[in-house]
Amino acid sequence: MTTPSPKTPAPRLWAGLAALGVTVACGGAALSWAGGDRPRVTDTRAGVSYTVPDGWRHDPAADRELLGAFSSRISRASAAAPAEDATVLTGAAGRPVRSAALRRTAEGAARSNAAFFFPDAAPTLTESRRTELGGHLAHTVALDVPHDGGTARVELTVVAGDHPAFLLALASNASDPHVLADVHAVEASVALNGRAS
Repeated sequence: MTTPSPKTPAPRLWAGLAALGVTVACGGAALSWAGGDRPRVTDTRAGVSYTVPDGWRHDPAADRELLGAFSSRISRASAAAPAEDATVLTGAAGRPVRSAALRRTAEGAARSNAAFFFPDAAPTLTESRRTELGGHLAHTVALDVPHDGGTARVELTVVAGDHPAFLLALASNASDPHVLADVHAVEASVALNGRAS
């Protein structure tokens, strides 16, 4: 089953992302190439850029149809399942996230997004850890969710600071090591405000 496309608003999503203070702003994302390296998405609204792994795609026109909370999106389709089986979304938080509140904010937003994208399933917290994103203090939360006879993964990373951003990954198969490796490669490639990690 495909990962839902976040194109229409829903009260649960807004409640979860309200914890991040998400605001709608002008701007967008563009795809660029850095020499012979992987293409990068530059999301000016969220203030982030990141690489696009092999087998993933970015559609700048589709970014304009995303919910206001999100400003860019890349997705993956495997050879076995041509429908999308993983998505990474980015966005900007509208208010500062203090480092002391980072864990609580990330866990609350991850659970709210899990409730939106997988409304009939109870998520299980599998990971909650401090990390860095683009060289900035961040917190990553991973939830496993029963989905379509298997287990899906919701992974959210929130960056602390005065201009925080978030990265949300949705994967229909939490046990697929290739998808999770791709998601973590995207996280490792993130640059905030022009500074790569």
